[in-house]
Amino acid sequence: MPRSSAASAPAPPPPVGALLRRYANKGEPLSCEPVTQGLLNHGYRLVTTRGDFFLKHHLDSDRETIRRQHRATRHLQAFGVPVAPPVEDADGGTVTVIGGRCYALHPWIEGRHRDGAQLTTAESRRLGALLGRVHTCLDRVMVDRATDPTDPADAGGPTDSANPADTYALIDELLTLARGRRPRDTFDVLAEHRLLERRTLLERHAHRRPPPVDEPATGWVHGDFHPLNLLYRGAEPAAIVDWDRLAVQPRAEEAVRAAAIFFVRPDGELELAKVRAYAGAYRRAAGAGAEELAAAVHRVWWERLNDFWILRWRYQLHDQRADPQFPAASALAVWWTREYEAVCEAFAA
Repeated sequence: MPRSSAASAPAPPPPVGALLRRYANKGEPLSCEPVTQGLLNHGYRLVTTRGDFFLKHHLDSDRETIRRQHRATRHLQAFGVPVAPPVEDADGGTVTVIGGRCYALHPWIEGRHRDGAQLTTAESRRLGALLGRVHTCLDRVMVDRATDPTDPADAGGPTDSANPADTYALIDELLTLARGRRPRDTFDVLAEHRLLERRTLLERHAHRRPPPVDEPATGWVHGDFHPLNLLYRGAEPAAIVDWDRLAVQPRAEEAVRAAAIFFVRPDGELELAKVRAYAGAYRRAAGAGAEELAAAVHRVWWERLNDFWILRWRYQLHDQRADPQFPAASALAVWWTREYEAVCEAFAA
């Protein structure tokens, strides 16, 4: 689930001249154009007399967190994982702080984003294998797990699931905001319908809330693996980008969340044949068992049933950038509940 951030505010122009002076032999700036895709951070295509680069303005991370992400991508590249590690400056650093803002320079990767509808079954299988490879390689290259503040093992107790009582209160709040919006449009009508529908589903399935998990099968994960963070060159992945959420989390849940984004149709159904190919390849590459995937499916299903991040952005934060995702995402929760057994079979059989 994407987080809200200052990315919705107008982007301050990057200090291109001052930044390039920190780098050796990167040339003089010719152009710097914002990259419009994506919801978080600010990105730019920087063209210089020496080539093209991706300039990233990190909004939410501190310098050491960004450096850890950079170290991870360098190590992953050594294992053959398609990534785009940062360019080192003249002093060997990868994070530049100017005016209190953190910037990083990466090579520009030519490629395009592809969602599940654009992938064949064989390509879906390769996608699952790629994510499994990412998880296994991260376990080999990340050596500071014991000190990671995002590790659930250090969070002081079991990992709990969403509480329906909190969700009912949120639904009531969002219903009030959706009904009171003026002028009211078709999105508001759909939002009201989905909120009422979801409350009924939650009342019917509240007894299926996942219990707290003392020791989930955790590992290092990308944290935001979806089509806008994967570039393809032809049929092959060229680079996994945006490692801002690199963290220790239940790894199989990332596999399920990613599939629910890649393979959701506009009507909210999952392409289960492609999910099956993807999940089987993921399990083999990550060494994950069917039981681990089935538990992840249940927890992510419950998470989706209780999640209203797009409506919170629209009605509470007055940010409509995610609105186009709502029809499919909201329909998916309903369809997944109805086809729960078929979804479990696709991931775990």
